[in-house]
Amino acid sequence: MRYIETLREGERINEIYLCKNKQPSVTKAGKPYVSVILQDKTGTLDAKIWDPGCNGIDDFEKLDYLNVVGDVTSFQGALQLNIKRVRKAKQGEYNQTEYLPVSKYNIDQMYAQLLEIIKKTQNPYLKQLSVSFFENAEFAEQFKFHSAAKTMHHGFVGGLLQHTLGVAKLCEKFSAQYGILNRDLLVTAAIFHDAGKLKEISRFPENDYTDEGQLLGHIVIGAQMLAERIAAIPDFPKKLENELIHCILAHHGELEYGSPKKPALAEAVALTFADNVDAKMEAMEEAFSNVPDGNTDWVGFNRSFDSNIRKSSISIFGD
Repeated sequence: MRYIETLREGERINEIYLCKNKQPSVTKAGKPYVSVILQDKTGTLDAKIWDPGCNGIDDFEKLDYLNVVGDVTSFQGALQLNIKRVRKAKQGEYNQTEYLPVSKYNIDQMYAQLLEIIKKTQNPYLKQLSVSFFENAEFAEQFKFHSAAKTMHHGFVGGLLQHTLGVAKLCEKFSAQYGILNRDLLVTAAIFHDAGKLKEISRFPENDYTDEGQLLGHIVIGAQMLAERIAAIPDFPKKLENELIHCILAHHGELEYGSPKKPALAEAVALTFADNVDAKMEAMEEAFSNVPDGNTDWVGFNRSFDSNIRKSSISIFGD
């Protein structure tokens, strides 16, 4: 199989890819064409069918696996595929694991680490709440498979778990460093801060925003999930519930970033920074993922950082 990241301008390919998106359109001259986004586990590729009515172009839909024949070209500095023939691939012709981006870390090991962090929780109410979710087999399966975003960071199978674990580890370090922080409250908030993404974003291979996600967003959804479960735990302290849900509602830090509340607790402030650090470091790593080793050239403008970026000499040459 030719992975998308290995394709080069001027090649003709005959490969199977996942149809991530399909959008019929027309040129300025009024001629119909179809824009297609193809995907495998290494990335996505913009493709065009300039003559959709010709022989050799079978009917297909979004999320179908397609056998495409086409020429790799370049448009505005990015690779594009000019599709000549396309047919729907049959089951047995492809392995789904080749078409979904997956965390580079072992998913089961990451989940085991998250459970160990939960086990260290001393507050009985917070521990019961965490266990009721994360030791549930159905919830665990969903949480392991889900992404943390559509595109910005951790947008791959296991991404939600990887990001949550990263934030929880940072929060453990914060609580050890700063005595003002309540470890159990902060770490529990870290574990649940993006749980609403299970309903905000659909499962792979679609990995797109749901109606609920568009209307409410993961912050509100996550707060609702916790409130509903807390209601089923006898004598859960109302003050503790409010503090935990506040951390969830405030974890984006600013109203313009989607948080209904700005941080009012030390734990909410710490969670905001931990979330941002883990997201930004992953975004930086993803931006560098296709930069050849030893390359000290500037990568180009990156909207996550609003800056032109490059690898540092330390990351290239070692300690």
